[in-house]
Amino acid sequence: MPQLIFLFPGQGSQFAGMGRDLAQAYPEAAAVFAAADSALGFPLSQLCFAGPEEELKLTANTQPAILTHSIAVARVLAARGIRPALAAGHSLGEYSALVAAGALEFTDAVRLVRRRGELMQSAVPAGQGAMAALLGLDADAVEALCAEAAAGEVCSAANFNAAGQIVIAGHAAAVARASALAAARGGRAIPLPVSAPFHCPLMEPARQGLEPYLRQTAFRDLEFPLVTNVDAAAISSGAAARDALIRQVTAPVQWERTLRLLLTEPDAVFCELGPGRVLAGLLKRADRSRRCVNFDDAASIAAGLAALTS
Repeated sequence: MPQLIFLFPGQGSQFAGMGRDLAQAYPEAAAVFAAADSALGFPLSQLCFAGPEEELKLTANTQPAILTHSIAVARVLAARGIRPALAAGHSLGEYSALVAAGALEFTDAVRLVRRRGELMQSAVPAGQGAMAALLGLDADAVEALCAEAAAGEVCSAANFNAAGQIVIAGHAAAVARASALAAARGGRAIPLPVSAPFHCPLMEPARQGLEPYLRQTAFRDLEFPLVTNVDAAAISSGAAARDALIRQVTAPVQWERTLRLLLTEPDAVFCELGPGRVLAGLLKRADRSRRCVNFDDAASIAAGLAALTS
């Protein structure tokens, strides 16, 4: 079997119906959804399996839902001897990666991301923050126009997803000004339907609220290295993992740099575990020659296992 790199998706990949056939097909997956229900004290599994979509989109529900789906997939693969040499997760997905690496207990992680979602949602009053994806501009140009658009408010890069695809976040008026500047300078701005401006200094109340929970949660050393969002550097210790999660709340996601580091593994096959194919798409933007196997539902798991073991 080739060397594997696991990628775990973040918020935005959720959909009503996620995980339903997975739990029906694999007892390992059903056990993860049941553990999430018990840890949270409400039927998250039913929200995943049946919606409603509007309730699933709430940040405090989305985050544990995606984590649970991703770990259900990881447990199915682990039971069949499929384990990675390296991993990374996009924002929320970093928690999934740490559970898969044995650094965090799943039940601790699902409670942490539920709290994380609540704190992020409450950090900025509704309507005061915004995010937008800027296309066609490089990092230096985006940082310059954010500084110009801020005008005493917050406006900064939140996700360096790929070359020419950078998400910004901050006060709604400042993000609107930055979007107009981007369009005037040959780029394109797409407003994102999010409930809060993630990964920017406006999330400082969320960082302060989450840090005590992270400090009191047990972290173990990792069974395989993780490339962190905040530094795009590989770590192996539980202490480094905790520190990265604390800093991640207000810092931009360095996904382009993360992929650049992972792509230095010349023969590795990438695997995206969890709902959607967002990270596979970003990998293709970084290097069209590299293979990414998706593990999402029962059919894709069967196909992916066959592809890896053939």
